[in-house]
Amino acid sequence: MKRKTHLTFEPTDARHPPGLRRLLADAEVHRQAETRVLAAIPASLADKCRFLSFRDGDLTLSAESSVIASQVRMRQHEILTELRKSADFQFAWRLRVKVSPPRTTPASAAKKELLSKQNARLLEEEAGHTKDEGLREVLEKLSRHIKD
Repeated sequence: MKRKTHLTFEPTDARHPPGLRRLLADAEVHRQAETRVLAAIPASLADKCRFLSFRDGDLTLSAESSVIASQVRMRQHEILTELRKSADFQFAWRLRVKVSPPRTTPASAAKKELLSKQNARLLEEEAGHTKDEGLREVLEKLSRHIKD
């Protein structure tokens, strides 16, 4: 039986190469900054925004839609005022909001299309003329999906 590998993704774990440790440390810093930024954004908008970066006083956010982006831009003064209370963001002077729709779209439920009685009858006739046993079973099964 194979042993499961013990994977830890802690930046302090010496078993990982230095490049991975640095990447993990950067990811942790980004996560903490995102938590602080989203806490400063009004709750109704925070779940629809993501923190992208903070460089040279420019705070960049991503919003799901242009409507959310506009609302964040209208409230940028109060967001930046709240963020400047933190030592990490005391020099934040500009808020940029980019629109990027969510990567995943909700899966639509598969609609079951029902057949008319005439189409069901045609499928049954075709099943009767088919020599392939598997195809015949499938056609007969499909012919039972009729509208009442």
